[in-house]
Amino acid sequence: MKKQHNGNQEEHQKQSQANQPEHPIEENQRDQKNQEAEEWKQKYLRVLADYQNLEKRSLQEKEDVQKFAGEITIRKLIPAIDALERAAKHIHDEGLRLSLREFYSILETCGVKKIETAGRVFDPHVMECVEVVEGDEEGNVIEEVRAGYMLFDKVLRVAQVKVSKKKEV
Repeated sequence: MKKQHNGNQEEHQKQSQANQPEHPIEENQRDQKNQEAEEWKQKYLRVLADYQNLEKRSLQEKEDVQKFAGEITIRKLIPAIDALERAAKHIHDEGLRLSLREFYSILETCGVKKIETAGRVFDPHVMECVEVVEGDEEGNVIEEVRAGYMLFDKVLRVAQVKVSKKKEV
């Protein structure tokens, strides 16, 4: 029995020694290597996140470029639209009116919309007040002096308007 008991003690000592490093230097090196591996893992995860953010940003910029590619050309066409509108007011020609309507239709398919002002409350984000006139209510648009336009959600040109001011009694 003593042999078995001694054998068990010897096995237990061997297992304890196997769990403990032979040298404290090896334990420090192992801890250092684990710490270094964790640092590299964190660096990798940060670089991966940065790359994914760059991909998203690049894709958004590409979409914006495609969305607003015609902006410069459209801005140059706006004065021509103004001239055609003035001509349509003075020349009562059905062909001119049809051409102007077709022009608006084409611009609308490109994402251009005329800013609605008539009878609306003055909005300084899309309108510029060029004159204040007396009226029944405060802050309503009385008259549009020059049309404004938007390309999707971006203002191409603000609308110039006359705004009412309540009559003083």
